[in-house]
Amino acid sequence: MTLSRPPKVDTSIRKVAILFAGGPAPAANAVISTAANSFLRNDLQVIGIMNGYSRLVDFDASKPLELGRDYIQLDHTVLRRTRNSQGILIGTARTNPGKNVSHPSHLNDAERIAPLKSVYQTLRALEVDALISIGGDDTLKTANKFKLYQDRAQPGPRIPVVHLPKTIDNDYSGIDFTFGYFTAVDTLASEIRNLLADAEASRAYFLAETMGRSAGWLAYGAAIAGEASFVISVEDVNGKYRQTEETVDPTTGERRTRVIMNVEEVVKRVVKTMRARENERKEFGVIVMAEGLAEFLPTSYLQGVSRDEHGHIAISQLNLSRMFSKLIAEEYHNQTGKKRKITGLQLGYEARCAKPHAFDVMLGSQLGVGAYRALVEEQLDGVMVSVSGQLDLNYVPFDKLIDPDTLVTMVRFVDPDSDFHRLARFLEIYVNE
Repeated sequence: MTLSRPPKVDTSIRKVAILFAGGPAPAANAVISTAANSFLRNDLQVIGIMNGYSRLVDFDASKPLELGRDYIQLDHTVLRRTRNSQGILIGTARTNPGKNVSHPSHLNDAERIAPLKSVYQTLRALEVDALISIGGDDTLKTANKFKLYQDRAQPGPRIPVVHLPKTIDNDYSGIDFTFGYFTAVDTLASEIRNLLADAEASRAYFLAETMGRSAGWLAYGAAIAGEASFVISVEDVNGKYRQTEETVDPTTGERRTRVIMNVEEVVKRVVKTMRARENERKEFGVIVMAEGLAEFLPTSYLQGVSRDEHGHIAISQLNLSRMFSKLIAEEYHNQTGKKRKITGLQLGYEARCAKPHAFDVMLGSQLGVGAYRALVEEQLDGVMVSVSGQLDLNYVPFDKLIDPDTLVTMVRFVDPDSDFHRLARFLEIYVNE
């Protein structure tokens, strides 16, 4: 019957834990609340682990986790009218219990898997029967390592794990769009439009650096919706904009070849766009760059810049927008003899907890319900919940998304030959290459 409620399902699961890790994203609470409600309506208990894995990695039987501080009971009172709310009900953190496991053989090393063991022991102490992991690609890696740890090293009762993909960067394999992406795009597009009005009034340029470490979905989406003058991301480091350099590992002495950006050619391409705009009597504009281009900078630009526990460049220590603003202003002056004010600024953090739009709430809600359906209806373990078409649910095994040797997730880039990528080029002033 079309108006009948979903039937209750017999299941061995009695209590499920939900945790959120990594950076925030709009519609996070839609995911959390709908997942929790689905279990509650089947008379199952739901707890929310506070602040990602940070409370789970230091198991101590003599100091059990405390209700209200380390985890909360997710009941109908707590979840009341939270689907459209901002922020994250259960907080987040970047603690990574799988950071020392980068190869399947490491799962046999007691020291390397100790944090994963602590996560398991803590969840068992809480009498948790299943885990819902919400987060980005690093959190997906952790969920997979937690599953592999149980496959190989944990003889006790199994805790099945289901992952829900989260990133405003939208660079996930296995799903077309991630929750929060369109809200983030709209938020950044609004800021770009404001900058464009400012630029036109003062005959100047802004260089806006957006989030998007691995792929250009956010940069391209914000540029298209925000009517930016030009956009460039990691997918564009090709042809004459691509070089290689040889580096030496200071610890091992090993020589490596890495792909880098031809900074000079990229700068010249931006100036070419500026001059083409001037020919149309537009002496202003907004250039959008994805922060992930920092990973392609020559080593000479990265002196003193550290990396985080996931191996990523600490982009906060490297202001890409200011760096390129200076380089572009100098090249523009060299070519024209004129000066043009170019201001670099970073966009992104203000979009991560923006009020979620309807599509992201619907998408997030379906993913949340999908977690219940995967664990209870389908009795799955080690899958990522995905949607396609008219928000149809499907479940992608971890091993379809993660390299079995490196245990690294597969990034979904913007295809340079795709119509989405070409859309941005069609909307920009034509420049002969």
